[in-house]
Amino acid sequence: MGRIAKYYREYGVRIVRGFMQYVWDDQGRRYIDCNTNHGVVFLGHANPKIAEAVKRQLEEVWAVPLNFSTPARERFIEEFSKLLPAKFGVVFLQNTGTEAVEVAIKIAKKVTKRPTIVAFTNSFHGRTMGSLSITWNEKYRKAFEPLYPHVRFGKFNVAAEVDKVIGEDTCCVVVEPIQGEGGVNPATPEFLKALREETQRKGALLIIDEVQTGFGRTGAVWAFQKYGVEPDIFTAGKPVAGGLPIGLAVAKEEFGDVFEPGEHGSTFAGNAVVMAAAAAASRLLREEDVPAKAERAGAELAKALAETGSRLAVRVKGMGLMLGLELRVKADQFIQPLLDRGVMALTAGVNTLRFLPPYMISKEDVEVVHGAVSEVLKKAEAP
Repeated sequence: MGRIAKYYREYGVRIVRGFMQYVWDDQGRRYIDCNTNHGVVFLGHANPKIAEAVKRQLEEVWAVPLNFSTPARERFIEEFSKLLPAKFGVVFLQNTGTEAVEVAIKIAKKVTKRPTIVAFTNSFHGRTMGSLSITWNEKYRKAFEPLYPHVRFGKFNVAAEVDKVIGEDTCCVVVEPIQGEGGVNPATPEFLKALREETQRKGALLIIDEVQTGFGRTGAVWAFQKYGVEPDIFTAGKPVAGGLPIGLAVAKEEFGDVFEPGEHGSTFAGNAVVMAAAAAASRLLREEDVPAKAERAGAELAKALAETGSRLAVRVKGMGLMLGLELRVKADQFIQPLLDRGVMALTAGVNTLRFLPPYMISKEDVEVVHGAVSEVLKKAEAP
């Protein structure tokens, strides 16, 4: 019998069911899901409004290539367009966040005909070869070098050095408004504004990677809207189809139909079942005002995480329901103890506990998370 290759740490928990902000294991134990498959299930496990749309589509047609139109795709673009800022109109359909980053880079390279990509310290943009090339952490990169050679890394949040790293050879600058894997590090407004000004001055494209931050999680539909900085292209993914695989690059109209047939493609992109889920998710986001709910719930969770009373806790970082608790010690030692107390979380960087719960997390859930985090930190303080 075959087996699934192991390249993730295993926690010995077998999840068999999920509904909204909770999952259950095969022993019947319930967990508050602040992991959400690395942020994918922001709209909740088996959200009925998304599940019903998927069920209907499964009875119609599953897979239709991009050479043909289909109602599911038409419904998606109609609903998703209502979430886009005015100047953005061209959507490149993909299957994952890393693919979205790859296609954004390809657009920039074709438009500018320049070689160099600028990224930043502690960045994470994916694990395919192009996006891996602009991911900072050596542990992800080293085994696969040499990668794409024309990459320059600047210092994240150092606005004064932006003009030194962006040159006349730069095709694009790729940046996360909040670094996720790198430690839940929000960009400063000054930094993003400096990137916007310098890319415009040098004729490079600004790409904002919203794969983890986007679609309401930070308290705005797109995190860059909180900064008043508009990119040329932004990427999205994770929660856009309610938990089904999707990635998107969204470009301003002037960077739209840049590819000739054959220059880019994807077998599964625009899959009808995924499109039905994404249309339902887009409608839900708007009708239920999910960003505002994430803002309110995030404020409650941030306050709770700041009040653990532990000397191991340094500060709470992030926006909305993308939060990190920075610690004075390594964070990975607390994932299992939190699971033992019914809370699923994940790490970011070396010393940050990351919390990415669904938007419907309740005050009672926040109290449970607060109690669990406080308990495991205080236990670790004991001599």
